[in-house]
Amino acid sequence: MKVFMIIIFCSLILGISSQPQPRFLGGFIEGVKAMRRAYSDMREANYIGADKYFHARGNYDAAQHGPGGVAAAKLISDAREHSQRVTDLLRFGDSGHGVEDSRADQRANKWGRSGKDPNHFRPAGLPDKY
Repeated sequence: MKVFMIIIFCSLILGISSQPQPRFLGGFIEGVKAMRRAYSDMREANYIGADKYFHARGNYDAAQHGPGGVAAAKLISDAREHSQRVTDLLRFGDSGHGVEDSRADQRANKWGRSGKDPNHFRPAGLPDKY
């Protein structure tokens, strides 16, 4: 949760939108919520091969809230992928999510943010609940 608060604070300080702040901020907050829902669903589903689907879905859902949602999705997605590289360095190893997996995650993130159907990445057998 602290990461989300830091992201929100930094985004506001940097002024990453020319939109009126209340509208942009509202979309940003809803985008953060959408990303959190997708992450929670991914953890709950615990379904092998569904990672890219949840990446795309979280970004897609966030982007539905306008430029603020897109900004939130990009910021959170980039922070998540970069944090894996840092933890790999600190542990002197690999988190199991190598560079190629990170690139594939980012492709799924971009796919969702662009408004394309996240079901493109949906694995067979994933419960309909998700």
